[in-house]
Amino acid sequence: MSERRRVVVTGMGVIAANGNGVEAFEKSLREGISGIRFVPKLAELNFRCQVGGIPQGVEDIEGDYLSSEDLLAMNQAMTYAAISAIDAWKDAGFEVPGNDSDVNWDAGCVIGSGLSGMDTIGEKLVPKVAAGKVRRMGSTMVEQTMGSSMSAKLSGLLALGNQVTSNSAACSTGTEAIYMAAERIRNGLADRMLAGGTESSSEYIWGGFDSMRVTNSNADNDHPEKASRPMSQSSSGFIPGSGAGVVMLESLETAKARGARIYAELLGGAVNCGGHRNGGSMTAPNSESVQRCIKAAIEESKIDPSEIDAINGHLTGTMADPMEFVNWQTALGCEPENLPYINSTKSLIGHCLGATGSIEAIAAILQIVKGFVHGSLNCEDLHEKITPYAKSVVHTTIDKDISTIAKASFGFGDVNSCLIFRKWV
Repeated sequence: MSERRRVVVTGMGVIAANGNGVEAFEKSLREGISGIRFVPKLAELNFRCQVGGIPQGVEDIEGDYLSSEDLLAMNQAMTYAAISAIDAWKDAGFEVPGNDSDVNWDAGCVIGSGLSGMDTIGEKLVPKVAAGKVRRMGSTMVEQTMGSSMSAKLSGLLALGNQVTSNSAACSTGTEAIYMAAERIRNGLADRMLAGGTESSSEYIWGGFDSMRVTNSNADNDHPEKASRPMSQSSSGFIPGSGAGVVMLESLETAKARGARIYAELLGGAVNCGGHRNGGSMTAPNSESVQRCIKAAIEESKIDPSEIDAINGHLTGTMADPMEFVNWQTALGCEPENLPYINSTKSLIGHCLGATGSIEAIAAILQIVKGFVHGSLNCEDLHEKITPYAKSVVHTTIDKDISTIAKASFGFGDVNSCLIFRKWV
């Protein structure tokens, strides 16, 4: 078997509650700007948690990316994904092809989602079917609700001719998508792949989590910026969010051949499942599987655990946060006081479900490229079981030259994914 190809990141695009575009997103990370806001609709519907992370101003820019005809057949998740992917494509140095262009057989995409399409189903499909108005739904309902709607639309926008697919692995979706796309490049089946996740903001998506009481029902809805509290003793759940993050992955040889700007190398990764055993369930992680996933990512990356300078954790603001610290410590084989710097991007944007892993992967890449570790908001009252790791928790952004960062996601279904990025020198 020939040697597997190296994979690098040459482009990024993001839509997040605290900033649209990589530059605005980086500024918010550095300055600790929260994108959590009060959502009147949630109050009207008697949600316990009435705040969320919803990207602002997307309607003002979507016309710069998509035609009015395109937008008629797209829901929010598709729009978020398209804008982020086009930004990543252009950031990597490519022009958006015209409708008469050739198919790009060497480029594809893996763009996943957790529950997106539920907004279209809840707002349009179910009411019209129930009212006997099927013929008034229009001809684009299927393409807005099928599981592959995001990737399928993107293939047409960018003439992608390689593998085009959508994955779904709950909160692990965005991270898993990057791993899946990287594997295709490593195995010589594609030269470049767009990869990431997207999620709509909708009461039809967030309602199920609110009924489970896994969202922060103790949140002060009058002070939304204080609501997302990963690692905090006073948190009682996560704050829902939405948006999209997409990276352009490329083989090192093709990136070098065209003189591309390289952000980072994806050294390796891993995905697995805990099988709903040994403490794992549909909603809780099997600690052994989490540790195995982290260790496998490190092994594939061919590095020593001590080389990891920082961790962008899954850290949601639930009872799983303290367990996550123990799992990182065990997997890295270090003492609590020697755990690398660790932060939670969810403290700034909420939990973006299927999009969270890829948005946070972009946050991780920005930190190694620009030399900083962003602070985590609202964890001044660290959970008592996290206090042994207090030295590792970054509360306020610090300037720090870091080379290697780990990004992990752990999702419903007891599924895990972990990526290791290294700054490109």
